[in-house]
Amino acid sequence: MMQVLLIDDDEVFARTLGSALERRGYRVTVVTRDVDIDVALGACEYHYILLDLMLGETSSLGLIGSMRNRQPGAALILLSGYASIPATVQALRSGAINVLAKPVGVREVVNAMKEASGDGHKPELPPKPIGLRRLEWEHIQRVLADHDGNVSAAARSLGMHRRSLQRKLTKKPPRE
Repeated sequence: MMQVLLIDDDEVFARTLGSALERRGYRVTVVTRDVDIDVALGACEYHYILLDLMLGETSSLGLIGSMRNRQPGAALILLSGYASIPATVQALRSGAINVLAKPVGVREVVNAMKEASGDGHKPELPPKPIGLRRLEWEHIQRVLADHDGNVSAAARSLGMHRRSLQRKLTKKPPRE
C-alpha cells in the first residue's frame, strides 16, 4: 500500500482529501500543525508528500529541501492557494516534482502522484462523482471553519440568510 504524508493547516481540506485518497487505496498520514511534521517524517518511509505552500502565515518552501533529505524516495507535490511563478520555480528547484493550485480535486492529486511514479498515462477516474449536495455541505463546512464557527459571518460570506445556513447545518452530511 502506498504511503502518503499530507501536510496542510486547513483541517477540513486535509481530512476531506485524506479520506478521498484512503478510499482509493492509499494509506494517508495527515498533519495539520507544523510542530508535528518532524514526528511524521520519522514515522515511516513515504511514497508521496503533499505539502501546502502556506502553513499558517509561514511559507513552507524552506522545508522542501530538508524533507527531500529525510525522505529521499518520496515524491513531493506542493499544493498552493497562492501560486505564483517565482514560488513555483523555487519549489521545483528545491525538489518538488509538481505544484498544484488550490482548489485541487482528488483526481488531480492522484493523477500527479501517478505521473510522478511513471503511471501518468492512465488518468484516474473516480468510482462515482461526488453529489452536488455533498459538495455543498463540504463547502459550507469549510467556510464555517474559515470563520471560526461564526454562523452569521459564514452566512454573509456565502451570500445567504443566517437562518437558512442554520437549517442546512442541522442536517447530517449527505452520503457520497
